[in-house]
Amino acid sequence: MEQSTQLYLIATDTLPLSNSADQIAKALDTVPIACLRYETALTDEAEVIKAADVLREIAHARDVPLLITDHYRLVEMLGLDGVHLSTHTNLREVRAALARPAIVGAHCGVSRHDGLTGAEIGADYISFGPLQTSALGSDACVEPDLFDWWSQMIEVPVVAQGSATPEMVESLSGVADFVALGDEIWRQDDPIAALAQFSERLQG
Repeated sequence: MEQSTQLYLIATDTLPLSNSADQIAKALDTVPIACLRYETALTDEAEVIKAADVLREIAHARDVPLLITDHYRLVEMLGLDGVHLSTHTNLREVRAALARPAIVGAHCGVSRHDGLTGAEIGADYISFGPLQTSALGSDACVEPDLFDWWSQMIEVPVVAQGSATPEMVESLSGVADFVALGDEIWRQDDPIAALAQFSERLQG
């Protein structure tokens, strides 16, 4: 039976918090979102906590779990639902620190081997990406058949992320468990319209 692919939204520091909070609330009200993740380049702990608190209220009011990228020590402190690790290298440590039901996801680049290792250690999901190369990224991108192979062979959910296009999302429908979108929509003139376009492609 074909699985249902869901959207996973990444909130970044692209916009000031007041603007991004409004946009994220609109996004969650516009299309079904399975998970919200806060990814920040801020180094001021107070600012990170402030933003996470705002996003938690928005997400939880809509029964959407909120994860934070890498800062796993804030999960229990702030009542977040889990952490997304940008690499699987400290996954064992984080999994031991955060008991379930806290979610621990790990990004494994384009490596099947790293993905399998992360799944064995106890990740709740594995993400692979980017989906295509870019001038600002590396020359490596996910092999087209990776998500299909993973969905058939591995029970741990898989997330596709990084430089997605609406056409790519359509091809991942029924293959990946989740497709993560961040700058793909936030850099557009109308992020909500861009998100709706991705959602339409995902639904076929």
